[in-house]
Amino acid sequence: MQIGLKEAAGLLGVPERTVEKWIREDSLPAVRVGGQLRFNRTEILEWATSRRMTLSSVLFPGRADGERAGGLERALRAGGIRYGVAGTDRHSVLEAALSLMPMPDSADRGLLLQVMEAREAMGSTGIGDGIAIPHVRNPIVLDIPEPMITLSFLEREVEFGALDGRPVNTLFMMMSPTVDSHLAILSRLAFALRQPAFMEAVSRRCPEAGILSQAAAVDSLLLSRTPSPRQG
Repeated sequence: MQIGLKEAAGLLGVPERTVEKWIREDSLPAVRVGGQLRFNRTEILEWATSRRMTLSSVLFPGRADGERAGGLERALRAGGIRYGVAGTDRHSVLEAALSLMPMPDSADRGLLLQVMEAREAMGSTGIGDGIAIPHVRNPIVLDIPEPMITLSFLEREVEFGALDGRPVNTLFMMMSPTVDSHLAILSRLAFALRQPAFMEAVSRRCPEAGILSQAAAVDSLLLSRTPSPRQG
């Protein structure tokens, strides 16, 4: 969904002139159409997530939409939590993590790997603090009923081109069946990565039950903050 400068500034919670500065100086994605700046909501969310910025609640799905998309805990249960994932560079850890995702036999993992690497070439999904969120920007049609996130704790740190220059040791690899569900689950993950309890569970590489418990707490917190359509 394309939006204008005023809406983009509202989502990012800054004046329009700051958005224009970020386009010039910090690679905020935007295009000019008929002389007007246009933005993609998903690209804004990805850009802000990589910089650990606080986002407007407008970016988060409403209660009904969020429940249909499924929560963070549900996405992690669907994708699984893996420990000691092997690899010595970005390509090999992406390949290893992708091989661990519980996708249908019909899924072309080789193609998905190529698309993910093309996405990394556009800009690293390494968001700092040793974390990366590999994903395809525009979901490929897959026979999966809902978003999934495979959390992979790497056997060794690898260079990922992250903004803070630190190597990556943890991957949240995402797959979504639709653009809307991609935006919804990425929003939830971005929110979770700013919650101290969730981050502590991840940084300590807690057992699966502990991480899922913190993910459920994030879902509950978001649900309490999001008004239902009737309340809207």
